Amino acid sequence: ASCVQYRLVVRDVNTLQILQLYTCLDQIQYIEWSSDSLFILCAMYKRGVVQVWSLEQPDWHCKIDEGSAGLVASCWSPDGRHILNTTEFHLRITVWSLCTKSVSYIKYPKACQQGVAFTKDGRYMAVAERRDCKDFISIFVCSDWQLLRHFDTETQDLFGIEWAPNGCVLAVWDTCLEYKILLYSLDGRLLSTYRAYEWSLGIKSIAWSPSSQFLAIGSYDEKVRILNHVTWKKITEFEHPATIANTKTIVYKEVEKSPSVETERLSFPPPRALASSLFSTQSKYDVSQVPVSLQYIKPAADRANPKMGIGMLAFSPDNCFLATKNDNIPNAVWIWDIQKLKLFVVLEQLCAIQSFQWDPRQPRLAVCTGNSKVYFWSPAGCVSVQVPGEGDFQIVSLSWHASGDSVVLLSKENFCVCYLEREEV
Repeated sequence: ASCVQYRLVVRDVNTLQILQLYTCLDQIQYIEWSSDSLFILCAMYKRGVVQVWSLEQPDWHCKIDEGSAGLVASCWSPDGRHILNTTEFHLRITVWSLCTKSVSYIKYPKACQQGVAFTKDGRYMAVAERRDCKDFISIFVCSDWQLLRHFDTETQDLFGIEWAPNGCVLAVWDTCLEYKILLYSLDGRLLSTYRAYEWSLGIKSIAWSPSSQFLAIGSYDEKVRILNHVTWKKITEFEHPATIANTKTIVYKEVEKSPSVETERLSFPPPRALASSLFSTQSKYDVSQVPVSLQYIKPAADRANPKMGIGMLAFSPDNCFLATKNDNIPNAVWIWDIQKLKLFVVLEQLCAIQSFQWDPRQPRLAVCTGNSKVYFWSPAGCVSVQVPGEGDFQIVSLSWHASGDSVVLLSKENFCVCYLEREEV
C-alpha cells in the first residue's frame, strides 16, 4: 500500500498492478496494515481522524474522529481488530474496537520515543505512564484490555520500553542523561538493573536478539554492550574504532567506476537509455588490506543531539550476526559474529548510511546510503545494485517483504520494488 496525498493505493506485490483505490477525507500522514492484512488504517493527524478500509469489502468503511482531543499517533493492536489512538498532549490513549464498537481509555501515557510495546504473541501490552512527576508501567491483557499489573519504575525520565521476543522480560531504559536500563518480569518484579558508567551521555539504542538470549545496548561512548539472559550481566562489549587493525576482519570498500562505452557505437544525440548510462557511475566492492582508517567525524560539542554513538543496531533472524552503525563513522556498517563475539565484516560506503535491515528469512543485510544504489551483504560476500530508471532516485529507507523475496526501496517521492531470485536448494 502507498499513499499519494489523500489517495490510498493498494497494489499486488508481484505485478504492482493496482487492486484497490481509496479516497480519504484529507492528506494521509500515516498508514498501517492490520496483522492479518485484511484492513488498513489511514491517519490524518491534522484533522484528528482515522479512516479504516477493508480489502475484502471495498464498500465497508470506518471513520474514527477524536474531535477536539486531537490525534498525534495511531496504531493497530496485534489482533488487527482494535485501534489505539494517542490524543494531543498525550492526555490518553483511546482503544477503539472494530468488532463491538466499544471504546476503552488509558490515561497518562508518557510522551517518549517508545511508550507502547506489545509482546510478540500479541497477548500483553505495556504502556509507559507519567503521573505526579514519576514514571510508571501498566501491563494490559490485549484480549479484554484489563489491567494486569501497574508499578513504578526506578527511572529519572523514562525514554523507551521493549519486550523480549519471548514476552517474559520488559526492558525499560532511561533518558540519555542517565545511563540506566531496567529489566522487569511480566508480573512487575525488577529482575536486574544495569549501568555502564555515570556522568556522561548514556543509552542511544537497544536491540533484543530473536532468541531473547542477548540484549544489545548501543551507547553514546561508541560501544555496544551485550547482556546475557541468565544473570543480566555484561558478557562483552564491542568497540567501534576509526582504524581496523585485526587481520581476521574483512573490510569491503565501495569504489566507483565509470561505465565503459564503445566509441564506435556512439551517435549524436545519443539514445535516451545510453545517455542515462553514460552519466551514471557504477560501484563495486574491493576487499581492503588492513589496517584500514575509516572516515571519522568529530561531533559538535555545543549542539543538541550530537551525531555520536551507536545510532542503529539489529540482530540477524538466525541470531548469528549483529549489524551496527556508529554515528561518528557515518559511512560504515559493522557486522559482528555473535557466536564468536568478534568483529566479522566492515562495509565502508562512499556515502553516509541511511538505513539497513535484515532479510527476515536468512542472514542477508540490505543497506541504503541516500543514492540510487542498494547494497546487499551475506556471509558469501556483498554486492552493489544500481536501481534502473531515469532521473535521480535517492533511496532513504527500505523494507523487506516477509518472505525475503523482495524489498521495497523508498525515496522521498517515489518507491520501487527490488525482486530477488531465491536459490533452489
